[in-house]
Amino acid sequence: MPRLAAFRLGHFLPALLLLGGGLLAATLPTLTDFFTSLFNVLPTSLLLLGGTFCVVYGRQRELFMLLVLYLGYFLLDEQADYYLEFGVVREDAALVFHLCSLLLPALYGLFALWQERTHLIQDLVARAAVLLAVVGVAAALARRYPQELEQWLSVIRWPSLHAEWMSLVQFAYPLFLLVMLALLVQYLRTPRPVHGVQFVGALALLWMLPNTFIHPHALQVMSSVVMLMIVVGVAHEAYQMAFRDELTGLPGRRALNERLQRLGRNYVIAMADVDHFKRFNDTHGHDVGDQVLRLVASQLRKVGGGGKVYRYGGEEFTLVFAGKTVDQCLPHLEAVRQAVERYQIQLRDRQQRPSDDKQGRQRRSGSGASQVSVTVSIGVAQRGEEQRSAEDVLKAADKALYGAKSAGRNCVSTQVQRRRGAVKLKTEQA
Repeated sequence: MPRLAAFRLGHFLPALLLLGGGLLAATLPTLTDFFTSLFNVLPTSLLLLGGTFCVVYGRQRELFMLLVLYLGYFLLDEQADYYLEFGVVREDAALVFHLCSLLLPALYGLFALWQERTHLIQDLVARAAVLLAVVGVAAALARRYPQELEQWLSVIRWPSLHAEWMSLVQFAYPLFLLVMLALLVQYLRTPRPVHGVQFVGALALLWMLPNTFIHPHALQVMSSVVMLMIVVGVAHEAYQMAFRDELTGLPGRRALNERLQRLGRNYVIAMADVDHFKRFNDTHGHDVGDQVLRLVASQLRKVGGGGKVYRYGGEEFTLVFAGKTVDQCLPHLEAVRQAVERYQIQLRDRQQRPSDDKQGRQRRSGSGASQVSVTVSIGVAQRGEEQRSAEDVLKAADKALYGAKSAGRNCVSTQVQRRRGAVKLKTEQA
């Protein structure tokens, strides 16, 4: 089983904030006319806008999740409107509610777990066929055997597991539990913003369904909130793809360009480059080269002095210090240069990788791996009379970087001074 990745609160925070606001609005006894009108049209607006966004960017999974949520909202909203208008429920209200209690989490979980494929048209047709088949069979059974189906769904099959607070059919609760466990495992295996959103959305649905006929605005508010969660999750991932480097997790070139436009009058820019990276990559392979880039990125990320690091491209990184001078930044840059130099990378055959952490620690303390150290060269420039724009400072830092390379690498170079460390690039075989 793949090792579970780390939990990231940022993947859940927007959805949790939306859920908190939705719960607050849904439990209010009354809403103003403005918010009542807003939540009446918001599900349809989110379906149209969010659905268009998903279609344009090929997000089939999220598109069908929006469709499922809107379908459940539409069916339950008809029942709720009838109840609010006449004070009694329709004859088919119980059957529709029971079916929604089962089909909504089932289809929501199915499409949330259904990974997208490369063939978009085939994937679209397959998802549409499944949705039409499930809804069509449920509608046919409800039309042909309404009383029998309602009675079968309402039976309490496990009295010992039933509690008075349970207002959904008994099948719905283990189904919700199964869906949420599957969504949680999916997130832990592949931490993505949309996976975190899907899990929080399932929690919102579990609260919404029992309160549909208890709180007058629960259905409209929570349906809107869950659909908005999905759209926000897609937008969050689109932002990460555009502004964050996937390999290192650092902000990318586009994020750097935006940051350069918002710098003040005083700032320092440093360019860092991994020494002999091409030779290292050719010797040890691209997998180890990627490991080196992640290592360097993790060390540069720790730079002090208020510095912000970006992946510039290839083996180059950019560090930006707002409101600083070169003299203030040099100690922090020297510290990260030394940190990279001191770090020893363990090289092992991937086919002989240990199956657990205990064996890994034993091998790292033994003689079954070779050690490699890498170094970085850093060029630094400050905004001044000769470099008025951020582009000029960036070019000056790049020129200083070439100066560091010419001086023997593994050093921090400026236009006016250099601080040199020991040149080191070696491979030790234990």
